[in-house]
Amino acid sequence: MPQQPILYSFRRCPYAIRARLALKCAQVPLELREVVLRHKPQALLAISPKGTVPVLQLPDGRVLEQSLDIMDWALQQADPEGWQIDRAAPLTRDLIDRNDGPFKALLDRYKYPERHPEQTFFDYRDQAVELCIRDLNQRLTETPCLLGDLPSLADMAIAPFIRQFAQVDADWFASAPFPALRIWLNQRVESPLFQSVMAKYPAWQPGDAPTAF
Repeated sequence: MPQQPILYSFRRCPYAIRARLALKCAQVPLELREVVLRHKPQALLAISPKGTVPVLQLPDGRVLEQSLDIMDWALQQADPEGWQIDRAAPLTRDLIDRNDGPFKALLDRYKYPERHPEQTFFDYRDQAVELCIRDLNQRLTETPCLLGDLPSLADMAIAPFIRQFAQVDADWFASAPFPALRIWLNQRVESPLFQSVMAKYPAWQPGDAPTAF
């Protein structure tokens, strides 16, 4: 068993980003293993045959294969920013469930419309706006963060996906009628915490010296 947690991650994956955010916020010492998804290491597949990231291998033998489980575990170790204060609130669950379910499905189609020719690029974007983007912007006209004045688990779990949505057509997003959402997103992605978890690391290979995160 590892002496400290091992995180298998992929830098651009929004699920992995939010796991890294919580682990870094909680200041959990761990070994980072950056994965190239088209060449998944056998060490990852041995503990998590599904082969997706993030995966956190704990020293006690447990393996956490879901990003929200990793966030919850990290924040149970330490929650210096108080992200978990609204964890049990129905709105927290509703916002994250919508993000991870129907919004993520539309985001994938918006990013790769050639794989989903049933509708157009613009159709998928419009549906994502009506499902999620417009509502988030409205919420953020009322409070600086999704559940109040300070960032919570909902903000940190959702921001990596909105970042990805914004990047699909950056020029459109920059001028779209969602100014509150843009301010919120910029505050998240330009923060020292977010910048620190987006550092680039070489792909891990067996035998490499451990990479501290």
